[in-house]
Amino acid sequence: MTICYSHTVDLVSLAVQGDVLVTAVGASRVITAEYVVPAAIVIDVGTSPTDDGGLVGDVDVTTVSERAAAVAPVPRGVGPVTTVLLLRHTVQAAGVGG
Repeated sequence: MTICYSHTVDLVSLAVQGDVLVTAVGASRVITAEYVVPAAIVIDVGTSPTDDGGLVGDVDVTTVSERAAAVAPVPRGVGPVTTVLLLRHTVQAAGVGG
C-alpha cells in the first residue's frame, strides 16, 4: 500500500502501480484516466461542492470509466455505506444495538 498526498512528487507514476485506487483529495475531477491502470477499481471518497449546490468527486468519471473495471463515484458511491456505518456506530455507542 502506498499513501500519497497533494505534494507527492510524480503522483501519476505511483497511482498506476495499484490495482485499487482510493481518492480523498477534495478537489473536483483531478483524477483522470492517466492515473488508472486498465481494469483497476477506483473508489472516490473526496467531495467538492459544485456551483449549483451539488457534489462532485475527485474522479473524472467520464475518462476513468473507460479504463477502470469499476468506479464508485461521488455522489452515489460510498456515501450511503458511510451513512449506514455512522448510524450503526452511533447506536452501538449509545448502548442500544448490542
